Amino acid sequence: MPNHWLLKTDTDTYPFDRLVSDRRTVWDGVSNALALKHLRGMAKGDQVLIYHSGDEKAIVGLARVVSDPYADPKAGDPKLAVVDLEAGDRLAHPVTLAAVKADPVFAEFALVRMSRLSVMPVPPDLWNRLLSMGSARR
Repeated sequence: MPNHWLLKTDTDTYPFDRLVSDRRTVWDGVSNALALKHLRGMAKGDQVLIYHSGDEKAIVGLARVVSDPYADPKAGDPKLAVVDLEAGDRLAHPVTLAAVKADPVFAEFALVRMSRLSVMPVPPDLWNRLLSMGSARR
């Protein structure tokens, strides 16, 4: 059974629409120790929610991990890992950070508790609730 993750990106850096246009990308640029630990925990086939940070602050789309983690070939530092991502569907309705914070079910979710973390696991019950909130196909 695949794991579920949330990846944050700034719309100025790499918006979801660009992932859709590119169809596939190397997800790099992660340097925070905990975020890297989570990224190294990913596996081919895992499911991903894409979150736009910055002004938008909303979960906007889905993606799939299509490689196991590997050392970032551009970084020259074996501690820095990347994965390959493939674009999925856009959520019918973006799930805003405000909506997530307003729902007590998410009180312990890393998106609420650790606002700067760029890679985080999403427990299955929260994954299903977020998909429901975004009216996404599963």
